[in-house]
Amino acid sequence: MIIDAYNTTQDVRGRSDYLTGARPGEEPPAHVPFDPQRILTAMDESGIDMAMVCSLAQRIENDFIISMQDAHPDRFIGFGQVMPQADDAIDEIRRMAEAGIRGLKLHPSMHGYHVADHGLLDPVFRACADHGMAVIINALDDAFVAPFAIEEIAKGHPDVPTIIAHMGAVWNVPEAIIVAERNEHVFLETSATLMADVRRAYARLGAEKLLMGTEWPGSDFDIERLKIKKAIPDASDRALVEGGNYARLMRIEA
Repeated sequence: MIIDAYNTTQDVRGRSDYLTGARPGEEPPAHVPFDPQRILTAMDESGIDMAMVCSLAQRIENDFIISMQDAHPDRFIGFGQVMPQADDAIDEIRRMAEAGIRGLKLHPSMHGYHVADHGLLDPVFRACADHGMAVIINALDDAFVAPFAIEEIAKGHPDVPTIIAHMGAVWNVPEAIIVAERNEHVFLETSATLMADVRRAYARLGAEKLLMGTEWPGSDFDIERLKIKKAIPDASDRALVEGGNYARLMRIEA
């Protein structure tokens, strides 16, 4: 199976130029409900069997993600979100898990906390452990979410698969590789990364720690698959990166 480990969908896009694609000075378009067929068509055209989907951090739309996974359980792997500062964060994790959501996305820089805050994140990770959920942490260059800070939290929760999205691109990739190397339960996701960085991670870690992600619609599935093919020429190793590793983490049987 070809499984993509990181993609975003958004139902309500609000007034943000970033979310709506409106040009400066233009009126944002009226709300049009997201059609899941958009991502399904893109997946089919690139040979993607299943894809993880989550909301962009600008809006948390857990019920929308639940509805997508419910409508297409053989195609979508839903990840929800919480703001750890919220009083209902742990209850929301439980609610999502009971609805079939398989993981949690954290975006510290967008939601205003440091990833090494034990008081905020230890309870979140314990809740994910209780419900068998993985955690993916958005980790582009950012002072709130450096890979060594991710390690500070993750090392205390070895029963929670922890995914560093974007491999800490660009300047934090070396740290992300080190953290994945010395923590068995930490994995690196490849969207928004340079091909050279994927090669570097592959050379240091092997294939077992890498997860192919696209972050559709920011990129296209076929572009990411080509990047992985060039970075990982061995077909058996590439099969792990393109889905085998993620299937194991998500307990998905072909």
